[in-house]
Amino acid sequence: MKALNKISNLIEKLAKYLAILGGLVLCLIALMVLISIVGRAGIPIGLSSIKGDFELVEVGTAFAILAFMPFAQLNRSHAEVSFFTEKLGKFANKAIDFIVDFIMLIIASILAWRLTLGAIEKYNNGEVSFILQFPLWFAYASALIALYIWVLVAILIVLNSMFSKMEQST
Repeated sequence: MKALNKISNLIEKLAKYLAILGGLVLCLIALMVLISIVGRAGIPIGLSSIKGDFELVEVGTAFAILAFMPFAQLNRSHAEVSFFTEKLGKFANKAIDFIVDFIMLIIASILAWRLTLGAIEKYNNGEVSFILQFPLWFAYASALIALYIWVLVAILIVLNSMFSKMEQST
């Protein structure tokens, strides 16, 4: 049980730091967009926009969104409609929570699986972005880190749901 707590703490820290990294990436994207807009506005005086800014926005935003998912899952911050379930009772709500947790695990796993295949395909094809010419597999790989951590968090949440149900039934 002690080893499980250590693993749980490690996964929770990974989710927290990943969310912070996602926030930093979003801040950098916002700064880059600002600089690029100022550059475009300043073309008459010799300034220019950042080359490939939209490619960087795409990659950074995709990473940031996926970076927030593990932390949101860990804190059960995804959409919840308690209006319909508040009258069902504790056992029914626990069962619904478990089902939702399990569905989130399935969703995260399928996304990780498919994005892994996509990353492998992009790597094998040597596909690059249009303007900056950076390898697309790199963008996929950065998103995969977040997805794999989300899968770990989802597994942890499902296990916690199962164990909390078992503890309450004994």
